[in-house]
Formats: sequence, structure tokens, C-alpha cells
Amino acid sequence: MNIRFVTQKMHAMLDYPVAIGLMVMPFLLRLGQSNRLALWLSVGTGVAALLLTLLTKHETGVVRVLPYSVHLAVDFAVGLMFVVAPIAFGFNGLDAWFYWANAAAVLAVVALHKPAPQAMAAIA
Repeated sequence: MNIRFVTQKMHAMLDYPVAIGLMVMPFLLRLGQSNRLALWLSVGTGVAALLLTLLTKHETGVVRVLPYSVHLAVDFAVGLMFVVAPIAFGFNGLDAWFYWANAAAVLAVVALHKPAPQAMAAIA
């Protein structure tokens, strides 16, 4: 049984709200209590995520120059960064949990990515 169900289209539809959430939620949650970087790392990542989405060759890309595989690799790297950031920068409390929750969500979406049928044929 294959549990991979997140299609490229589903991922593309999530990208814009996630990017906006990364830019807005730190202010609503008042992140930055343990380290000011906890606020700005998320905002910067949200801006970068918005640019990545605009440039990705998928359903919601505007200037489609980056392959979707590159987008997934960047998402994976961001997920890992979100796991490590609280430890590396001394975030604690809500600052840390915000990053760990986002890391879990990002890494889950990447792990549950369902390759397109043409990608499956290329693998086989």
C-alpha cells in the first residue's frame, strides 16, 4: 500500500497560503521572545517560499523556470532548517515549537509526495 497521496497540484495549491502564513503568523503569535531571529527567519523564509512558488513549473507557477523537483528539494532543505534552527539559535517556548511544527508539516508534505505517472515510468 502506497501512502503517498500529495500530488503536485495539491502541493501547488498549498504553496501560496503557506508562504503568506510564514510571513504573517510570526507577528500574530508574537514570535521573537527568545531570540528576535525567530520572527525574521520565518518572514524571510515566507518571502523566499513565495518567490520559489512563483518560479516553479507547476499549476500555480507564474514564471515557470524551476523544475518541480528543485522546488521539492528546497522544501526538504527548509524542513531540515526548521528542525535545527531552534537548537542552533536558542529558540525556546513558542518560538521553538513554531519551527518544529512547521518542520513536521513541510517534511510530511515532501515525504508524502506522490510522483506523477510519467516520473514513475522514468524510475521503472
